[in-house]
Amino acid sequence: MDSLGALSAFVQAADARSFTVAATQLGVSPSAVGKAIARLEERLRVRLFHRSTRSVTLTPEGTLFLERCRRIFCEIEAAEAELVQSQEAPRGKLRVSLPMAGMLLMPTLAAFMRAYPEVEIDLDFSDRMVDVIEEGFDAVVRTGEIGDSRLMTRQLGTFHPYLVGSPAYFEKHGTPKEARDLERHHCLHHRFPSTGKLEPWPLMQDGAPLDVDLPVTAASNALEPLIHMAEAGLGIACLPDFTVRRQIHEGALVPVLEHQLRRCGTYRILWPSSRHLSPKLRAFVDFMATNLFPANGGTSSLL
Repeated sequence: MDSLGALSAFVQAADARSFTVAATQLGVSPSAVGKAIARLEERLRVRLFHRSTRSVTLTPEGTLFLERCRRIFCEIEAAEAELVQSQEAPRGKLRVSLPMAGMLLMPTLAAFMRAYPEVEIDLDFSDRMVDVIEEGFDAVVRTGEIGDSRLMTRQLGTFHPYLVGSPAYFEKHGTPKEARDLERHHCLHHRFPSTGKLEPWPLMQDGAPLDVDLPVTAASNALEPLIHMAEAGLGIACLPDFTVRRQIHEGALVPVLEHQLRRCGTYRILWPSSRHLSPKLRAFVDFMATNLFPANGGTSSLL
């Protein structure tokens, strides 16, 4: 027998307290089981069984080794189950937490639902830092870096902040030429729902952060009202590019001061590292990585 076969013989003999019964279960001769265990003891330089003419019993070292062997076989069974499962169609409930801005990701999420109709999506929109494991989420989408060692992470793509206003607004109030010009403009701010604080605009000058005293014409804890107000000519808003891509393309909104903005933010998807990657989760991660930011870094395969 090979090493794995010898371990299997040892576990069967330990459970049955009999080399003969173990041999029957494995489909080999009792002598083959006895020789395999003897070679295993010789290699380990420890006695695993007390032998008598009527029975075999584990030594203390054998009891300890049995626990380790059972863990090994459990891991092998789990690996086999995961491979079998990976060939199955994605189905079942998938509980996902997204930031409030995730409402604007709905076209991508709707496309996933059409592609995988047997997956039931349960969406939770929140800007607070949820406990992925304790709260029972299959996956969480968030921005920035994540330091929780209990989680696996995959970058979905990058986004860029844009300062945008309508053509009518700029015609009436003028177009800002540098960041400090914003002090004389109507500014539409996003307020973090979790803290109530205004999200700072990522203004830069000569590669360093720039602090500008921005007027607060309006504030909202969701992005959709800011987009609507900007389109209506009520002021300038700072928004992720993916939320206003259509409006910019159609000319409803115009970006300004692009040279004075920090250029990159990151969306990531996270899931518990102890959880096997089910077909539904694998499909969701791959789909989001491919389709959420197709033009700037999404990739097509999880593995």
